[in-house]
Amino acid sequence: MYAEVAGFYARQMRRLDEGDAEGWADTFTEDAVCRISTRPAPMRGRAELTAGARAAVAAIAAAGEQRRHMTGMFEIEERPGGILRVHAQTIVYATSASGESRVHQVCVCADTLVRGSERELLVRDRRIDVDGVPAGTDR
Repeated sequence: MYAEVAGFYARQMRRLDEGDAEGWADTFTEDAVCRISTRPAPMRGRAELTAGARAAVAAIAAAGEQRRHMTGMFEIEERPGGILRVHAQTIVYATSASGESRVHQVCVCADTLVRGSERELLVRDRRIDVDGVPAGTDR
């Protein structure tokens, strides 16, 4: 189970880091909810997730940076019906065009993962708490 979950996050974060907003959003269920402490309201459904990821990709490009998500420290709880509750930690690195890297954010992520029609893992519910940022209003 651990290897499958770690592989899922590696593929999901690589999509985001490479600017594939649609591919990243496809790793969520159609009706997924994603709450991030840096946003005032959750993103609901793949369309909002795609739009949010596209905006992030554009902002990162405008800043002249490359972002890399390093996700690990997985705590996996199996629940009835094949549902997985996963807690993980992510360090987001930002690298400038000159090659200088810095830690952009440190986050704690709590996900509910379910199986899709092809038995692949998908995020149904995600909560990301960025260290030092108070929770948004719709938690």
